[in-house]
Amino acid sequence: MREILFQYESVNPTTWAYLSSLLVIGLYFKFNRVWSVRNLDVLLIISLAPGLLMVYFGQQSIDRATIVPVVQADTSPLIPKLDEEGPVPLVPEAAPAPLVDDETAKPTRQELLQIGRLLEKAGYVWLFCVSGLICIRLFIDPTMVRRPMLEPNLTIGGMVFITCALFIFLMTNIVVGRPSDADLRGVREASKSNPKEIEESLRHYGPGYRMLLLVPRIPTYRLAQPESIDLETSEKITIIVAKVMAILANVALLAGMILVGYRHFDSIRMGVGAAMFYFLLPYAAVNTGRIDHVLPAALLVWAIFFYRTPLLSGVFMGFAIGTLYYPLFLLPLWFSYYWERGRGRFLVGVVSTLVLLALSLVFTSSDFESYMHQFRAMFGLWLPRDEGYTGFWNYYFNSNAYRIPVLAAFAAMSIAFAIWPAQKNLGTLLSCTAGLMVAAQFWHANDGTTYIAWYMPLMLLTIFRPNLEDRVALRVIGEGWFKRTAASSPSRDEGKQAA
Repeated sequence: MREILFQYESVNPTTWAYLSSLLVIGLYFKFNRVWSVRNLDVLLIISLAPGLLMVYFGQQSIDRATIVPVVQADTSPLIPKLDEEGPVPLVPEAAPAPLVDDETAKPTRQELLQIGRLLEKAGYVWLFCVSGLICIRLFIDPTMVRRPMLEPNLTIGGMVFITCALFIFLMTNIVVGRPSDADLRGVREASKSNPKEIEESLRHYGPGYRMLLLVPRIPTYRLAQPESIDLETSEKITIIVAKVMAILANVALLAGMILVGYRHFDSIRMGVGAAMFYFLLPYAAVNTGRIDHVLPAALLVWAIFFYRTPLLSGVFMGFAIGTLYYPLFLLPLWFSYYWERGRGRFLVGVVSTLVLLALSLVFTSSDFESYMHQFRAMFGLWLPRDEGYTGFWNYYFNSNAYRIPVLAAFAAMSIAFAIWPAQKNLGTLLSCTAGLMVAAQFWHANDGTTYIAWYMPLMLLTIFRPNLEDRVALRVIGEGWFKRTAASSPSRDEGKQAA
């Protein structure tokens, strides 16, 4: 950022967490209604920051340990070897060791690993607990009928200005971000052509679309690791493409949240308020360059925006499933919503998009075996792995004996949304979609509960939404082409008879 703004210094994530939390409280907390649900929601979202920061700094410490040389122990003898033929050499008196300032002493590799693992472990426990509360809050949202219009404590002009300023600063951080070797690990994994190596990398990073799983991570704040210097031309091009994709995904997410408020809430003020809330969060400042975080969030928001057009909504849902896999568990909920009207068009949109994505794997496959590995990764067609976890499952219950029951409970809960609640509306789609995306992270093998973007935009729209009980499929979705044709044929016959 200092390349653009003179003498600009990046704000430390911890400092930004304090500042953004105060801003969020000042802008969204209802001081005249202290015990309102809105205030509890604001405090619950803010409480994610400590766990996120512990995980972030823990990972930075572990990554930093990889570039610190291992200290070798001194193996020289303490007692000199005696020589019978010669005199015993006199050992000069050792000079006093210089005093070392504790503040300037650099931690060893072992200390960095110990501190990093301790921070990361505590952070995942914190995130699991808070995510559980958020999941409960989202699943009970359909029962909240009374929803007073609680607007942000700022005019629409002020919100637009703050949102644009935040967005420009965050996108500039992506432009000037310089990935390290750890951030480029996925790119170098993608260059492998051996089918066995491809399968191992996909099982480690997946499930999901291969090219999305292996894109580089664009850092927006560099704490520990230096940037990678020896970059090949292909890696430089990949970094530029990843930055463009990250910026476009954030633009799509911002526009989608605002348009949902304008189109479906009849209040652009609520849409801008939800978008400003999201980009104020410490999470957004740290992970705006992570395409695997932002892109699925943008696709789900646009699926909500086009909910009145089942075909387009199915297309965006298909892209979300094909790139991330986890939205696959949203299908019972969404099919139940469209069951009375629009299920065929929604199914056509989902299936056609998945077929298109499956065919596109041909361009990244060297043979049929590597294609099948990528196809299975895209749809998660393998048994859950029992090793190589990162995140919560790496520190606690490091076995599928504990993780598979969580997966089974999640799958049962996903299927249950096909029948509950019986009458689904747009508010149900918002809250339950966000809740399922939170719950999916409890069995996620890679950094579960840190993918906050998967559900946070939808959660904020849930918080800011008005009463949407009248937005049911039969009322807001037009009849399909076949029904219109069948309905119009009697009128044509009556016209012929009258003639």
